[in-house]
Amino acid sequence: MRLFVAIHPPPEALADLAAQVARLRIGLAATAGTNVRLADPANAHVTLAFLGEVEDDRLAAVEDALGRAVGSCQGPEPPRLRLGRGGQFGRGRSTVLWVDVLGEVERLRTLAERIRDELRAAGLPHDDRPFRPHLTIARPGDRLDVEEDRIALNGYLGPSWPATEMALVRSHLGPDRRYDHRATWPL
Repeated sequence: MRLFVAIHPPPEALADLAAQVARLRIGLAATAGTNVRLADPANAHVTLAFLGEVEDDRLAAVEDALGRAVGSCQGPEPPRLRLGRGGQFGRGRSTVLWVDVLGEVERLRTLAERIRDELRAAGLPHDDRPFRPHLTIARPGDRLDVEEDRIALNGYLGPSWPATEMALVRSHLGPDRRYDHRATWPL
């Protein structure tokens, strides 16, 4: 099964972001029927770690490792975050437009490091790319130049919210992409 670990922003933060995106070129293009592949708010998440394919019989080991990681990072209050500013990954067909995660990001960074440490110690797969907390807005590829939208997003600052839980998520790829929560932990 294909797994990742994520934090999900609350509906209020996603609604505020959606209102901002609707005013961008990419939002207007989507409304006009251009396939700019806007991210579905129901699946919006901030990835802490990507595990990739994990055998079913290793799920308990994954959950144990994640439990240890969260336990070593819990503070008296959950980290406060907000979405704001913009960025992009890739060029041409692989272009991704995203919004930054702001606030107590250092706590997320520490959690992401602990998650990877625990997965590594348990001999479990994980992605070792540098942690860059963000929320994907769209994957327009080369259908639309997003530079103007990226610049416009630099003036965006969404509402603050507490990141109250972390989830282990299974992703099902394909035309009807969907995500199933396998387990959650309070932060």
